[in-house]
Amino acid sequence: MIRQTRMILAFAASLLSSAAYAAPVEVTLWHMEQPPHRVERIQQLIDAFNAAHPDIIVKQEPQNWGEIYAKAPAALSAGAGPDMLFAIPDFAPILKNIGALTSVADFVSELDAKHKFVPSTVQSYSYDGGVWAVPLYNMTMNLWYRKSDFAAAGVKVPTTWAEWEDVATKLSKDGVFGIGVPANKQLYTDQTVYSLMVNGGATELYNEDGSLRFDNPQTVASYEFYTKLNKLSPPDSTSWTWGEAEACFVSKSCGMIMQFSVISTYDTQGGGDPADLGVAAIPHAEGQEGNNTIAYANAVMLLSKDEAKRKASEQFISWLLEPENYGKFLNMEPGLFMPVTEDGAKAESFWSDPMVVKYKSQIETAIANGKNGKLFGFTSGRTFPSIAAISAQNLIAATLQDIVVNGKDAATAVTEGQAAMVKASN
Repeated sequence: MIRQTRMILAFAASLLSSAAYAAPVEVTLWHMEQPPHRVERIQQLIDAFNAAHPDIIVKQEPQNWGEIYAKAPAALSAGAGPDMLFAIPDFAPILKNIGALTSVADFVSELDAKHKFVPSTVQSYSYDGGVWAVPLYNMTMNLWYRKSDFAAAGVKVPTTWAEWEDVATKLSKDGVFGIGVPANKQLYTDQTVYSLMVNGGATELYNEDGSLRFDNPQTVASYEFYTKLNKLSPPDSTSWTWGEAEACFVSKSCGMIMQFSVISTYDTQGGGDPADLGVAAIPHAEGQEGNNTIAYANAVMLLSKDEAKRKASEQFISWLLEPENYGKFLNMEPGLFMPVTEDGAKAESFWSDPMVVKYKSQIETAIANGKNGKLFGFTSGRTFPSIAAISAQNLIAATLQDIVVNGKDAATAVTEGQAAMVKASN
């Protein structure tokens, strides 16, 4: 009897030990993809991963870009931050500078051997002897228009700034604004202004020695031309973010906009005729070559110092990048999020999505345009971490506001803009 009791107790103890050992590891993901349909798609993927990995529980907590630059460092300092956080290149240095990041170079190499990253997407996060985030998806700015509007106005797709201004002027009639470009002190304006700068000979914000070279004639010319486009835009563009620009386009109030993608809103709210939706590379200044664009290699940072949570996070990311899952992730917003891996660019899960099938030519064009993608502070083969402070304060956009709202001439605004950048960097 005593022996049986001991065996039962030992068996019970082993069950308790096994249960404790098998307790799921919980990891939290923060991201800034707030639109409900994106949150829903991410949740579908999380549910599928959790079901296939009963030892791990991934949870998402959507955030927003307006707060994350301050919220993330504060949360991490308080020990209440996430285990994974989506990032853009100019955001990552903020967390690295407070010691929140550990290099993921080995993990990225492992993933690269399997999936083959687009090299530039890794380069954006590679500096100071480490790789600080895992690339997940790419975004490139494009010029969107309606082919029928161009035909009615008797204009062709512009390739130079002079042609672009002419087309915008001719489209400006009957209550329609020829183009919609933002002038808000916000990230969207940073992106659209820089998309002109890279087509106007003002790609580099830094000299080789790390000093700023924002104040130069090419930058001034870029702002002067942007101001001309803004005069052909709706008067409320000084408060625009991405959503207001898309709304202006899909409502046919704007003849053209610069945007990463308009496909989802165009399809659901703007008529949905794929044959009429045009997308082109952003025009360049006279005397410049090629058509460039801003490009964001979005990535995920691993923040947990706990080994089990870090390994669980790596498992989730590895699973997400598998071609059968990756396309479903990218197509939470078809046409906006582009592959950063070779096998992802060929994945059936990407190209078989009904919306992607419907707008295949536009998506192929956007991918092609992205080959000339660039990002301020990450263009010379070197990375200057001080760009994080410049980006966090939206100083590229603030310079435009000085012209459009405060009435300064472009040369003065750019000079003062560089002074503000120098101050922010110190």
